Amino acid sequence: MYTSCGSLEDALKLFDELPCENSVYPWNALLRGTVVFGGRKRQYIDVLKTYTKMRELGVELNVYSFSSVIKSFAAAPAFYQGLKTHALLIKNGLVDSDILRTCLIDLYFKCGKVRLARRVFEEIPEGERDVVVWGTMLSGFSHNRLQREVLEYVKWMVDEGIYPNSVIMTIVIPVIGEVCNRRLGKEVHAYVVKTKSYSEKVPVQSALIDMYCKCGDLISARSVFYSSPDRNVVCWTALMSGYASVGRLEQALRSIIWMQQEGFRPDVVTVATVLPICAQLRALEQGKQIHAYALKHWFLPNVSLSSSLTVMYSKCGVVEYSARLFKDMEQRNVISWTAMIDSYVENGYLYEALSVIRAMQLSKHRPDTIAMTKMLSVCGDLKLLKLGKEIHGQILKRDLASVHFVSAELINMYGILGDVDKAKLIFNAVPVKGSMTWTSLIRAYGNNELYQGAIDLFDQMRSDGFSPNPFTFEAILSVCERAGFVNDASKIFNLMPKYKIEASKEHFAIMVRLLTQCGQLEKAQRFEQMSSFL
Repeated sequence: MYTSCGSLEDALKLFDELPCENSVYPWNALLRGTVVFGGRKRQYIDVLKTYTKMRELGVELNVYSFSSVIKSFAAAPAFYQGLKTHALLIKNGLVDSDILRTCLIDLYFKCGKVRLARRVFEEIPEGERDVVVWGTMLSGFSHNRLQREVLEYVKWMVDEGIYPNSVIMTIVIPVIGEVCNRRLGKEVHAYVVKTKSYSEKVPVQSALIDMYCKCGDLISARSVFYSSPDRNVVCWTALMSGYASVGRLEQALRSIIWMQQEGFRPDVVTVATVLPICAQLRALEQGKQIHAYALKHWFLPNVSLSSSLTVMYSKCGVVEYSARLFKDMEQRNVISWTAMIDSYVENGYLYEALSVIRAMQLSKHRPDTIAMTKMLSVCGDLKLLKLGKEIHGQILKRDLASVHFVSAELINMYGILGDVDKAKLIFNAVPVKGSMTWTSLIRAYGNNELYQGAIDLFDQMRSDGFSPNPFTFEAILSVCERAGFVNDASKIFNLMPKYKIEASKEHFAIMVRLLTQCGQLEKAQRFEQMSSFL
């Protein structure tokens, strides 16, 4: 009873008074209560202690004991503990349990060990794979961003005669939206309509709205939304998120007013959805209203919302509000630290950003890849080679140098600091290069007046089969502008349609400046006229 009510302390007191230590049932109740109601960190530590004590006392663990233990390891995630427990299951002959197989699959997926999850699944005989184990596989693939595998496995599942339930629909439909497969989305929608009980479920309706929006089919999204008799705040939030995903930001922002006119009160998820929209639109007044609403309805303090508010105020140019929010945060996480660093950088307060970087290094939070790139950017802008090398060392220690945007920012930093050889060394060490790393090296060459070398790199990039993106063209055209390479710039500019890239105002502006400084005023005027149509 105490564990079911979430009162773990009372449950522990009662447990300690129990006479029979070897009975598995009270132990299982304690394990289950810790898994359900313990925080993620506490849950793992407490479950591990209980599990260890059970084994020391010789308590005979059953399927339910192991399922609670494995769920805790999955939430942590604790791969090696999970692996040892899997070995123990094999040793004790419990590995054929449907419950434990499902728990093991979930554990391996959450630890990023997709092959091991697949192996456990493939060891289950065909006739024994139920809808729960299929759902765990689909959820695991989705968690690891393996969209193709989700769609392949759902087809395999149907071929084996097991049809998706509403839970599986809420896994599959968002994946269809992510890959923008409208035709498949329509087929799944038809199946949902056919099974009427699913079509009436709000999570399925919300998933369909979001999927159609991501596929660019706003007519179908609105059709699902308005045909829903039980639409609620979840459906409104899905529609709002869908509008935002296709760039209909004004419409997304207006949706929060419309939903209130229909009598629905925005919840914490709605507020979290609308704040980035306010940030993109630089809608300070609306952002302030949302902030006031969040305070009024006790959504704050909330680390995630506070971080979103920090970003919103920074995008609106009110960095002092961001700083005040950050200062008042009772709890901080990596995202909130990164948001504050980014707020200062975006508004040109580089020394303040450096101060936050120093404070973060002294805190218990380890910078993630995004925070690392922000730090490297500050080091480059403030010419802080020593700190840059220190952060580079942390990146190498944590094996993050192979992450594309991290290696690209390292190349950028060393390029700005004048160490082209180091930038080149990092570039050569990247196992799988992409347009981001190529662009950074081109920019590094340009920053150090190695103009012809930058042109040669651009040619090599293309000959090696990499497609330049808009930023690559901006970087190489800037190199041509600084070098006065007007002919090269014209040739490069004319390559953009080949890569299905539309020239932006910035691309045109570079060409106008270059042509003007080279005395080709007539051509410069033509480019200026073309840019006016954008």
